[in-house]
Amino acid sequence: DLEPILKPTYGVILYQEQVMQIAQVLASFTLGGADMLRRAMGKKKPEEMEKQRGLFMEGSGKNGVDADQATYIFDLMEKFAGYGFNKSHSAAYALVSFQTTWLKTHYPAAFMAAVLSADLDNTDKVVMMLDDCRQLELTVLPPDINQSEYQFTVNDDDHIVYGLGAVKGAGESAISLILDNRREGGQFTSLLNLCQRIASQKVTRRVLETLIKAGVLDSLTGSRRAKLEFLPEALRMAEQYHRDQGTGQTDLFGGTIAPAVEQSMPDLPEWDEKQRLRLEKETLGLYLTGHPINEYEAELKAIVSHRLVELVEIDTNQRYQKEPVMLSGLVASMRIQSTDRGKRAFVQLDDKSAYYELMLFSDVIEQFGHLLEKEAIVVLEGTLDSDYRTESVRLRVNHIYSMQEMRESLLRKLQLTVTAQQVEQGLMANLQGFLTQTEEPRYPVIISYQNPQACADIRLSSQLYIPLSDSSLRELRQVMGQDAVQLVY
Repeated sequence: DLEPILKPTYGVILYQEQVMQIAQVLASFTLGGADMLRRAMGKKKPEEMEKQRGLFMEGSGKNGVDADQATYIFDLMEKFAGYGFNKSHSAAYALVSFQTTWLKTHYPAAFMAAVLSADLDNTDKVVMMLDDCRQLELTVLPPDINQSEYQFTVNDDDHIVYGLGAVKGAGESAISLILDNRREGGQFTSLLNLCQRIASQKVTRRVLETLIKAGVLDSLTGSRRAKLEFLPEALRMAEQYHRDQGTGQTDLFGGTIAPAVEQSMPDLPEWDEKQRLRLEKETLGLYLTGHPINEYEAELKAIVSHRLVELVEIDTNQRYQKEPVMLSGLVASMRIQSTDRGKRAFVQLDDKSAYYELMLFSDVIEQFGHLLEKEAIVVLEGTLDSDYRTESVRLRVNHIYSMQEMRESLLRKLQLTVTAQQVEQGLMANLQGFLTQTEEPRYPVIISYQNPQACADIRLSSQLYIPLSDSSLRELRQVMGQDAVQLVY
């Protein structure tokens, strides 16, 4: 009975019209009744769906359809209704899908620049799109006062240039004014040159501070820190320059006052990476030129089962039952909510692939809440379960580790690569300073010795270990070399 209806779509219920036809053929629905079923499925009202299920079972029973078979078919139609369209919509969506797939394949940089521009106010989406760019091996250049436009663009090297419109706190009118001035007067040559040329209440000191912290002025002379220190003086000099121009003041020899000569900007080093990234996050809403999690990327790759973007985009039609997961991320924010059943915490994690908010219950908060400091890197162990009522997937967190706790719990061995040349240069004496005595065996420390003729692994005494704190491992890598220290999980 269903073959003529489903043959064009190879047996799959694809269109809303097919649902209506099935209801007419199997359960003798009128055309109006079939349309009521279609609407009920679209609105997903449980009480209306139960009513329609009863009518379908009754009608199909009268037509001699087995009850189990009728239930199975209605369940299929109900599942389809979660994301089904009529034929005209389906055709339009298919055409748009073909077009966008072709554009993304043949013009990936231009396509991603357009997608980023469409959502430049939505930081969560921008983070996911930037991760998509990394997967496509596209280069995304930071915002630049002399190269960026308001939206994301593509330069002559086929690189995506970050749009100034995505800088939080700058404001569209201020950015538009700066861009108009650049088009008329050419590129900006210094911070003072920018301040002198942009004489407007729209481009305030706060806006300029935001641009400096976001790295928009990096192509101009001086570090971000130096520019921020020099900004008040640059604004004072620019104000004096415009005041002199307004009064028609001339110099001692009768000429007009020339633009102020830029005083020597303080020669200050850049902020350390942590501070630079923190201010970048504050002004862009995301980490762009780096990420605090980068330092741990190699370690986490061996442990983590899902990136956060995989949870954001998870297929809710797939069924999960206590599926074990290991996640990691930087604690971007946390808010506590008190309920009749105790406290709940909503924690937003960031692993540079996406932002993901998870809910923690009071037992987990009491046990592990001290680890959830802002900007801390944590590892979470839990399970995924399908929630049939809400048609979603729930994450239940059972354990939270700091990076050091994770190493101490899960590390199989610490492997240190040492060359003959390093031994001759006295490396082993330096290495001794890192070794600590212990009565309880922890994890094996393996010295992987290499010389031009041979190599050998030497296992140190089980009563020797190296502390696994971030600071200790950083110092060890400075002494031995970044790639010579390997944590094996």
